[in-house]
Amino acid sequence: MRIERIEAYIVERETKRPYRWRDGLPGSKPKQEICWLRVITDEGVDGWAVSSHGYIVADLVRRCFGEIAIGQDPLLKENLWHQVWEFDRIEEFPIYALGLLDIALWDITAKIARLPLYRLLGGARDKILAYASTVTWETVDDYLRCVDECLALGYKAIKIHAWGDVERDGKLAKTLRRHVGDEIALMYDGSAGFRYEEALRLGRMLEEANFLWYEEPMREFNIWQYQRLCQDLDIPVLVPETADGCHYNAADFVVHGACDLLRTSAHYKGGITGAMRIAHLADAFGMFVEVHGGGLPNLHLCCAIPNTRYYEILVINDPKGEREEQGELGIDSEGYVHIPQREGIGWQVDAKQLAEEAVLVVSVPK
Repeated sequence: MRIERIEAYIVERETKRPYRWRDGLPGSKPKQEICWLRVITDEGVDGWAVSSHGYIVADLVRRCFGEIAIGQDPLLKENLWHQVWEFDRIEEFPIYALGLLDIALWDITAKIARLPLYRLLGGARDKILAYASTVTWETVDDYLRCVDECLALGYKAIKIHAWGDVERDGKLAKTLRRHVGDEIALMYDGSAGFRYEEALRLGRMLEEANFLWYEEPMREFNIWQYQRLCQDLDIPVLVPETADGCHYNAADFVVHGACDLLRTSAHYKGGITGAMRIAHLADAFGMFVEVHGGGLPNLHLCCAIPNTRYYEILVINDPKGEREEQGELGIDSEGYVHIPQREGIGWQVDAKQLAEEAVLVVSVPK
């Protein structure tokens, strides 16, 4: 089996539910630029991956991915993963592009094995608790309303993205704890908004509110700062999320005591191959590894990895309506998401219809 063609389909869609993040970060864009990556083999088994960074990924397909993968055996994923890593030395791929080819190759592999991906990866479970991951709201009352709606649907855990203001965020954390009681897991994501002194002060307030974890409070350039923070706080610190370097970088955080929990994902950590490396690294040190973001590849990771606890679902402004839109990736009444049992990753893509909807199609070789 050989890879004979790689295609990228760009689809533009209006953003239905605009949202914002903390102060200083851009929010949602008016229009989504989605790229579907298709790896075509000479034996009729295709693999898919998807990115929200459409035109950038299409350019990389045209200039880089074809050179790396055309003519190669798609089942030799380790070989191609390292070739992408080598290419990155010169190209400096965006973090969200490093794993796209790998995701598509795992889709092919699982289809050939006639298994859902999570089972091919070893399989730890076929359902997992989800947590509702909020966007940034304007007021405390907005958060309370959103949380109440999520709890009514069955969520047992809530993660907040707040304003990036130490005092205001800390007060919100304490208010939420009083509001939901002691049985609901609460987490806080700082989106790298603080300096060390601010992160320390807010972390102590989160400890008082008994939060489960403290995620990415500072930019992840400086391991020494995270080492200090972990030494000075009792609440588990969850990193690295956006740092380049996959498991190589994650290992530095672990051995320097600069994290208590590790972040992994298919889209920021080098695809399925890179994400599983980080999961195994965490397991070797007796640590939990939490999967960043939703979508089918990350759900397969959640169900393949025994040392993870939750699947992340972004909740924007209508938890009930969004659950209905999520369909099979929405929670049940007990707060679980059940993984689809289709072969491969499980996307149901109509290539002909996709080509008709696409505003741009890139195909290599031409």
